[in-house]
Amino acid sequence: MQLNELLHGFGHQVLHGDTSTVISAPPTLDAHRVTPGAVYFAVPGHQEGGPEGVARAVELGAAAVLVEGRDTCAPADGVCVVRVPDTRVAASAVASRYYGEPGRSMDVVAVTGTNGKTSVSYMVESVLRIAGGARVGVIGTSGSRIGDVRVPMPRSVLTTPESPDLQYLLGHMRDRDTARVVLEATSMALLTHRVDDAHIDLGVFTNLTQDHLDDHGSMENYAGAKLRLFQGLCRRAVANIDDPMGAVIQRLMPGATTTYALDTEADYRARDITMDAVGSRFTVHHRGRSYPAEIPVPGRFSVANALATLATCHLLGHDLELLVGALRHMPPVPGRFERHVTAGGTSVIVDYAHSPDSLEKILTAIRSFATARVITVFGCGGDRDTTKRAAMGEIAGRLSDLCVLTSDNPRGEAPEAILDQIAPGVAATGTPFERIADRRRAIASALAAAGPDDIVLVAGKGSEPHQIVGDELIPFSDMAVVRELAPRAPAVSAAMSALGG
Repeated sequence: MQLNELLHGFGHQVLHGDTSTVISAPPTLDAHRVTPGAVYFAVPGHQEGGPEGVARAVELGAAAVLVEGRDTCAPADGVCVVRVPDTRVAASAVASRYYGEPGRSMDVVAVTGTNGKTSVSYMVESVLRIAGGARVGVIGTSGSRIGDVRVPMPRSVLTTPESPDLQYLLGHMRDRDTARVVLEATSMALLTHRVDDAHIDLGVFTNLTQDHLDDHGSMENYAGAKLRLFQGLCRRAVANIDDPMGAVIQRLMPGATTTYALDTEADYRARDITMDAVGSRFTVHHRGRSYPAEIPVPGRFSVANALATLATCHLLGHDLELLVGALRHMPPVPGRFERHVTAGGTSVIVDYAHSPDSLEKILTAIRSFATARVITVFGCGGDRDTTKRAAMGEIAGRLSDLCVLTSDNPRGEAPEAILDQIAPGVAATGTPFERIADRRRAIASALAAAGPDDIVLVAGKGSEPHQIVGDELIPFSDMAVVRELAPRAPAVSAAMSALGG
């Protein structure tokens, strides 16, 4: 395909060369991943390239380079250099065209919100498979897959891939007869145009609570980034009307928004909610009919996620009664209320909760069925919103009997400095706590302190397979560490069988 076809209708200025140049290799923002015949986007500030990566891209055989603003590059034989108003916007459009606009060939569902993106994505995929045997692609925190088959991709910490990678994934899924794709759309992905040309059919909004203020500066900016999904990027919306943002989405997409709620009248409403250690039961109300439902996960937040799932799958054309039945048989979501019982009877829950709201919700759910002590192991991510650290300490202290403060993903910060900011919040509650920056040692300490009926919550990383220390991705799995260390913990009596294994 020629570059001028990829840029058709998109404002640009040719600085060097000819746009009849043939683009024969995948587009990329990463200078080190350029292959001969590719188009390279010199996105300012991009860690893997930017204007500083142009020379490397040309050296590796780039056929074209797109720059913005005053950026330019030295002319090279056979390389077309084009200036565009915004390289990120151009990358999304060009990548979509290069892969044949794959989103148009499938039902694409994008889930956004502070909490629940991964859970809703997994639940939608699971329910569609159980209820109708659908072939579903998933793109998100835990990587990309079609059913149980993973799509190989370069290692990354991004929940929502950069637009060239996202379009590659959509094309890969289309070419394997995938009818539906559900993806997690983060606020930064929406702000940086990664999903602009994904041709999203359904945008799902879960909730908005404090997080990512390091990226956005204010809750207003954070909300604005989330709302981009509902300002022309999707055709229909599913929105949590218990959250004030739900009403905003309704105003943005009048007549195209389906609502769900636990506490407010909505298109899909859950009532009569009860829960115990093994799950939640509730009644779904929709258009004058009621459906008894249950899910194998405790917590009101899980019921809200189930409603979002039912609304989404019903709008995709599936029978609601079959969908409600499928909820009962969902497999557990990796790293979301994932449970393990030690040989000595201690119940361990691994969860991704890493914001004040999500930590409070999961601890509240655990408290509702705990019969003994709750021990919480958690930390806060480095180089991220520092204002939530003391707040999370206070929540953990208030709802736990013992806290073990540890490293999450410290990134470029000193782990002890992060703990210094969490500790005052815990101390204010009077709950005893330990500081053990080494996450493995922290989990071991919690397991050693736990008795047979105690519950240990390991929060913050969920199913992440690595820990980010400095610029390194170090292999680390909370659940794998729990399973390895649990047999070494002091043996105690009777297992808490109610939580399952």
